Amino acid sequence: MKSYKDLEVYSLGLELFYRCHSYSLKLPKNKMYELGSQLRRSSDSVPTNIVEGYGRKKYKADFVKFLTYSYASCLETVFHIKKIAKLYPEIIENEQEFINRYNELSAKIYNFIKYVEENWKT
Repeated sequence: MKSYKDLEVYSLGLELFYRCHSYSLKLPKNKMYELGSQLRRSSDSVPTNIVEGYGRKKYKADFVKFLTYSYASCLETVFHIKKIAKLYPEIIENEQEFINRYNELSAKIYNFIKYVEENWKT
């Protein structure tokens, strides 16, 4: 692996971030800066923490810490998606499919954390 761009968790996280961002901009103006901002920040945090962790890959503990932040941001993003889907069902198409993609990403990040903990050479 030559770059964080080679990581599947990064690619999937970035793809899902772009979807979240576009959904957040469809919210009513009074919610775009509250709930929309929370969704944008948590979904952006997923790939961003992967990138920052990769930048610290020389230090296994730091890498794991940032991957763990990324994992937690996945969970937070699912929570925001569920809130938006309940309050504004017309905003998010295929809510369950979207949640499933985030759950898939969460599992991949979790497995990657385990891999790094057990196999990463510094």
